[in-house]
Amino acid sequence: MIDVNNETDAAIDEVEFAELAQYVLREMNIADGAELAILFVDEPAMEQLHIQWMDEPGPTDVLSFPMDELRPGTPGSPTPAGLLGDIVVCPSVATRQAATAGHSPEEEMLLLTTHGILHLLGYDHAEPEEEKEMFALQRRLLLTFLANR
Repeated sequence: MIDVNNETDAAIDEVEFAELAQYVLREMNIADGAELAILFVDEPAMEQLHIQWMDEPGPTDVLSFPMDELRPGTPGSPTPAGLLGDIVVCPSVATRQAATAGHSPEEEMLLLTTHGILHLLGYDHAEPEEEKEMFALQRRLLLTFLANR
């Protein structure tokens, strides 16, 4: 079950984000029924979470809060459904990043959501090799999702 909630004034297509999450989980071989919450918040709320959980000032673009520590499965052996966790996205930060990157705010938020899901599945980008693997995977997932909608 994918739950998408927008607590901001930003125009968010909640169905599209739920479809993206379902697509990514399917591609990562997570069994149907995994629970994931995607929440869109304003900058003050994101800053509060950023300070509370990361001990860093200012709002950030996306935060991930894993629960059952699910990991990707394989086509023949999908990971059983469980409580994947929560992703929190800040549309106003994403909009600024999108302008710098030269794409739409919607594309940036879809990228951040994909990024957040990969974090929930245990991917990280602290080391150069990890970053290369994670960013290539998120790019492939997002591009194939966008090409198939």
